[in-house]
Amino acid sequence: MHRLLKTGIAAVALTVSLPAAGAYPDKPVRLVAPFVPGGPTDIIARVVAQRLSQAFGQTVVVDNRGGASGAIGCEIVARSAPDGYTLMIGSSGNLAVAPALFAKLPYDPLKDFQAITQTTSGPQVIVAHPSVAARNVTELLALARAKPGSLNYASGGAGTTTQLGMELFKSMGGVEIVHIPYKGTGQALSDVLGGQVQLMMASLLPALPHVKSARLRGVAVTSAQRTAALPDTPTVAESGLPGFETTSWHGMVMPANTPPAISGRVHAEMVKLLNLPDVKALFLTQGMDTVGNTPAQFTAYIQGETEKWTRVVRALGIPPQ
Repeated sequence: MHRLLKTGIAAVALTVSLPAAGAYPDKPVRLVAPFVPGGPTDIIARVVAQRLSQAFGQTVVVDNRGGASGAIGCEIVARSAPDGYTLMIGSSGNLAVAPALFAKLPYDPLKDFQAITQTTSGPQVIVAHPSVAARNVTELLALARAKPGSLNYASGGAGTTTQLGMELFKSMGGVEIVHIPYKGTGQALSDVLGGQVQLMMASLLPALPHVKSARLRGVAVTSAQRTAALPDTPTVAESGLPGFETTSWHGMVMPANTPPAISGRVHAEMVKLLNLPDVKALFLTQGMDTVGNTPAQFTAYIQGETEKWTRVVRALGIPPQ
């Protein structure tokens, strides 16, 4: 997958022109990815950093700050100076799910961050190690019911959409599958590939190459419709749990109170790069649609997603963590 991303980066780089020099930025910019390398947040951050480096005429460095389901990196950004030199690629997990799941967080997604734009959105996929004797949702539910608690699933950490999505799957399916949390998607996916953990609900971006190479079995995608990236893989809803749907999304934020001239410049460059045909095509091959909405639209979307996941948490009876 990384070879694919490098190829895409090289192709798109030729299409990006440098803007006229301005007061900002006049030094390197830090782009925080609040998870360890290898997961979807890290992959998206590296694509964005390369494009912004060219647009800014300054190096944009990806700073991976994993741990505590993204809370460590989020707190670093929330406490950073609002001067435009610290950006973050946040995820649905740390911007919307965590506030719904955790009683206390060291940051407030709406008060401590200034939303810039949603970058991407796409389905997740339930993947299984080939040793698991289930090829679809119906067989997976039957296996879990026959041997309660014998199956386990990995996640990128408590409070991520992958963890809460699997909890929703368990609740709707009436099964017990043991949760094994990790510090990030990359580590979790690695252990599923190695067979140490049997299942995972993962963002399509990091999981897709392993499904296509048959190192992992794609059981079902979580979107309402099938994805063009895995056209032969059914949805959860059509193959055993009608009404089931979850998505994974990412977006850029900055510390609150960043001057409008700076946040406006970042937004303008982000929308430009997200609308480049080659960038859109690059992410589409990985099952992700680019977005590039306004700060107000992204703020409203985060609020709506937080409310949605709060309802899910209450409906599942999950106590505050």
